[in-house]
Amino acid sequence: MATLLNPARQQALWRDYLELTKPKVVVLMLITSLVGMFLATRAGVPWTVLVFGNLGIGLCAGAAAAVNHVVDRRIDALMARTHKRPLAEGRVAPLAALAFALLLAVLGMVLLLSFTNALTAWLTLASLLGYAVLYTGFLKRATPQNIVIGGLAGAAPPLLGWVAVTGHVGAEPLLLVLIIFAWTPPHFWALAIHRKEEYAKADIPMLPVTHGEHYTKLHILLYTAALLAVSLLPYVIHMSGPLYLACAVVLGGRFLHWAWVLYRGSRPHAAIRTFKYSIAYLFLLFIALLVDHYLLLNL
Repeated sequence: MATLLNPARQQALWRDYLELTKPKVVVLMLITSLVGMFLATRAGVPWTVLVFGNLGIGLCAGAAAAVNHVVDRRIDALMARTHKRPLAEGRVAPLAALAFALLLAVLGMVLLLSFTNALTAWLTLASLLGYAVLYTGFLKRATPQNIVIGGLAGAAPPLLGWVAVTGHVGAEPLLLVLIIFAWTPPHFWALAIHRKEEYAKADIPMLPVTHGEHYTKLHILLYTAALLAVSLLPYVIHMSGPLYLACAVVLGGRFLHWAWVLYRGSRPHAAIRTFKYSIAYLFLLFIALLVDHYLLLNL
């Protein structure tokens, strides 16, 4: 009765459950999934695969995110960036969040099995379990290389999109996975430097906590250089054309610039600026892949 008489609280509950899915992260993942779908074919992507395939992948990603909220609720309560999350503040109960995650995962799997193919569904499930169980439940607290090893689960969306259209794994989607895999460490380690004291307080062995900031900055620089090299491979294997090559060089050069600025310590707040740029970098790089693909088709 109290809930029915309090519309504001109903809205808050809706927002709480939406927040459990980490919608901004899921949107970025779905952009890479969409690009994987369109790159997989010279014809149009069937609308059922486009809509329900991405919806299924998104629901499973949201389920993994909700499990992450449950497992990390005590850590989240200690960190300024996460202390207002629904479970950290007690607005959603752990069992309710797990039930919500299960519902999302089941709905996502049903959609993928119904509208794409079994390989897409099982690869998506493997990605879900890799993030929710392997990374969140074990690696995050076990090793400073947590994000390197666990990053493979988060790199899967372009492969999932590709397989949803073609029904098989190929070298091209694995290259897209490699790009995100190489992008993940400098992306997260830049944030970890910015939030170093909070990770230390929560007893999470992120690289700047265990090995210091200088060591982490050096590895950000090295991984960013590797990412720049990997990002050129689609052009090398004739998967993309000169437009993508130009974008990859410019975007990667800018990322490398920020990694160098962070390494040198020449600007204040370089860590969080590097982190923010890394998000824009991945979004623009995959958009460049997509635009270049359709330009090649029209030549």
